Amino acid sequence: MQENQSKPELENPEDHPSRKESTRQAAQDIVMMTEAGARDPKNIIMKSLIIFICLAWSLFQLKIAYDPINSHIARAWHLAFALTLAFLAYPAYKQQSPPIWVNWTAKIIPSFARKSNRKYIPFYDLIFAALGAITALYIVWDYDNLIYRQGMPNMTDIIMGTILIILLLEAARRSLGPALAILAMIFLLYNFIGPYLPEVIRHRGLPLDFMISDMYLTTTGIFGVPLGVSVGFVFLFVLFGALLDKAGGGKYFIDVAFSVLGNYKGGPAKAAVLASGLTGMVSGSSIANTVTTGTFTIPLMKRVGFPPHKAAAVEVAASTNGQLMPPIMGAAAFIMAEIIGMPYLDVIRAALIPALLSYLTLFYVVHLEALKLGLKAIAKDELPKFLKTFLRGCHFIIPLGFLIFYLVILRRSPVASALMAIQSLLIIMFVQRPIIAFLSLGVHKRAGTLDPDINLGSFLGYAFVEGLRDIWNGLISGARNMISVGVATAAAGIIVGVVTITGLVGRFINLIDTLAMGNISLMLVLTAMTSLILGMGMPTTANYIIMATLTAPVIVHLGTDAGLVFPLIAAHLFVFYFGILADDTPPVGLAAYAGAAIARTDPIKTGIQGFTYDLRTAILPFIFIFNTELLMISGVTDSGMPIWIDSYFQISWIFFSGLIAMFSFASALQGFMVTKCSWLLRLVLLLNTVTVLRPGVLESYVPMGRFGLQLTGVLIYFGIFFFQLYRDKKLKLIFKKS
Repeated sequence: MQENQSKPELENPEDHPSRKESTRQAAQDIVMMTEAGARDPKNIIMKSLIIFICLAWSLFQLKIAYDPINSHIARAWHLAFALTLAFLAYPAYKQQSPPIWVNWTAKIIPSFARKSNRKYIPFYDLIFAALGAITALYIVWDYDNLIYRQGMPNMTDIIMGTILIILLLEAARRSLGPALAILAMIFLLYNFIGPYLPEVIRHRGLPLDFMISDMYLTTTGIFGVPLGVSVGFVFLFVLFGALLDKAGGGKYFIDVAFSVLGNYKGGPAKAAVLASGLTGMVSGSSIANTVTTGTFTIPLMKRVGFPPHKAAAVEVAASTNGQLMPPIMGAAAFIMAEIIGMPYLDVIRAALIPALLSYLTLFYVVHLEALKLGLKAIAKDELPKFLKTFLRGCHFIIPLGFLIFYLVILRRSPVASALMAIQSLLIIMFVQRPIIAFLSLGVHKRAGTLDPDINLGSFLGYAFVEGLRDIWNGLISGARNMISVGVATAAAGIIVGVVTITGLVGRFINLIDTLAMGNISLMLVLTAMTSLILGMGMPTTANYIIMATLTAPVIVHLGTDAGLVFPLIAAHLFVFYFGILADDTPPVGLAAYAGAAIARTDPIKTGIQGFTYDLRTAILPFIFIFNTELLMISGVTDSGMPIWIDSYFQISWIFFSGLIAMFSFASALQGFMVTKCSWLLRLVLLLNTVTVLRPGVLESYVPMGRFGLQLTGVLIYFGIFFFQLYRDKKLKLIFKKS
């Protein structure tokens, strides 16, 4: 069985170029539908309109980053761009399953049915796009008067606000799926039916004018903190990622990963983990990350013997966790810093060890899978040479170096750090093609293959134009990638606004406390399940905003009632982690659908396998919420701020012991270490995980102290490892002699 699995799938008809292209296109379609909008109109005027608005948005964001304007006005412009592009770039329905009204219209106008909703922009979408821009920019046009009549909206304000909310909900449905739009509608309905609900969530109700005023005219609803973070921080980092990808940085990271790890057992899978981690640092999107790296890694994983669903699941698990990896961590991390009131660098600091543990443990899981399947490595001569590959694109490290240097070393703001990184990247994009062209001319000249009729000026000029085209495409791609984020943060602002004005958090605390019956562990399980269920149908950013508003305060409050002090950052990271894990949780995990499309396998099977791999990540929040040392936090001040661990020895031990514990957990789940593990040994490994990660549970029973218990757990793991290694070698020797 193992020998058959390890044979390359060279004769598989799925490896035919046409089949590969179709699977790649199917995966790209998923990304376009969920990330950047699937519409690509044939009409040159409509196509130019979308391009112009995308360029205008990117340039506007760069301009206000250098020369800030009033935050409320900036948010209004940001939402105007997002809504306009949402109606221009996202079709109202899928062509394969049009709604009933489309079929009715087709009976009256037969040509209507033949028009592809992805290839043209209907007149009603142009109207919606214009109305979206007008209602958002009404804030800019009448800003001074709005300030004077704050809290007392006139009829025009109410009409404009009502139209904007309706359009925002429709834009969210198109760009993010129905889940967020339906949830926002439920919360809006809660405003009006509050007096008729059960006592535990009852409130006195709100009139329409008050609700519109709070949602539309203030910065506590639609134009609240989430949209403000999207304007101030997120756009620049998304733009940076788009520019880096267009420059060739994404492909470079994949090539480097393969050159380093491709010749090990299960090498393509290990390269997928490394490449997804590197790409995830600047991508912030699990779906785009899956397609970007999975297009290369999944076919190679299948080739060396990974079953299709496991090949896709490895890529999905690696890509999903990309948002955990500092220094960018996706849009939600910036919103987290703003909500908590903590410097972004401290958010990175707290998230660093859990992120590293998660990724390194996935390497270990992949290694165990390769051992179980008896897989072989890819031959070295089939892989790119590391030194040559690294040097070929080492200039892509410069903008990342600027980002990390300004953000971590100089402790500049995320905006200033992103701007410096973008500036350096723009320079690289402008000059890299001419430099490469000039060097290639030198190579041809030395080889005697240079065309004597070539015009050096024209040749280099064309290279400069290509560099400008890369920048042009990066600016467009960055804006298109921001459509769903801008809409998500604005729509989630509706929910935040309702929670704020109705005082729902206090009622939600009582509800969760009642359901959990005062049990902290059960409360955390309920919170995790809520995050997973909500996250199945919406992006991580929106899921995090909702859960941070509703459940993060619940974790802190009920923990305090139970005599436990949970740092606020721990509670927020808890819901953040489970929001991310929802991307590969069946039946709706979109990253699993993208990976399955590339692997040509069942998405549900892929999602289940991917979530199995991600169980290592799922236990981390339950650990660091109680053991805050994993977040480099030793305690909390009276004001609720974390007390950071500064000892490098202590941090090193926390990381090392945590890694061994996670390896122990992975071996218990996989039932494999050096050789197959018995059920009794798997139980021992699970108990060993608890001993190292939660020594406080056993301290009162075993008088060894915290460090002694952790050291014992580490030694037990290595004892089992070396015993299995010795037994495996002995058995091989016996079989060899026989």
